[in-house]
Amino acid sequence: MRMPDDLEAAFNDQITMELASSAAYLQMSAFLADANLDGMSAWMRAQSEEEREHALRFLDFVLDRGNRVTLTGSDAPRGDFEGPEEVFATALGQEEAVTKAIHDLYRLASERGDLASYPFLQEFIQEQNEEETTVASILERIRMAGDDSGAMLILDNELGSRAG
Repeated sequence: MRMPDDLEAAFNDQITMELASSAAYLQMSAFLADANLDGMSAWMRAQSEEEREHALRFLDFVLDRGNRVTLTGSDAPRGDFEGPEEVFATALGQEEAVTKAIHDLYRLASERGDLASYPFLQEFIQEQNEEETTVASILERIRMAGDDSGAMLILDNELGSRAG
């Protein structure tokens, strides 16, 4: 069953947001690689791929409902940071924005009585809770490491062991 036009547009906006998040994480990965923080870079690269997969899941959901996908452009992601703390603080802000957008999408689906969207969006609501918690935890550990390069390298190594 097709979703209403305004809900279709909101889902399309979410696809664009997920793709922009993927690009932002890839840019963060490049910044961290340039700073010789290869583990953090690998973590960000994996995060970029995860966001791309989210975009594809949203895209397939829209198409499966018989609606159209219309991608819009997004600005180039920020590429310069003070260091890993600012990178992960930016990532946390990005995750919070995605969470808000998904909550808004869920509210709109509710207003339109689009029951088919509920289970799909519930998965993302739960996943966003996990994402925010993970990034906030990494950010806190970076802050705890402070200027201790040894602690930073241990954290870098740990983040590099992330599976996919």
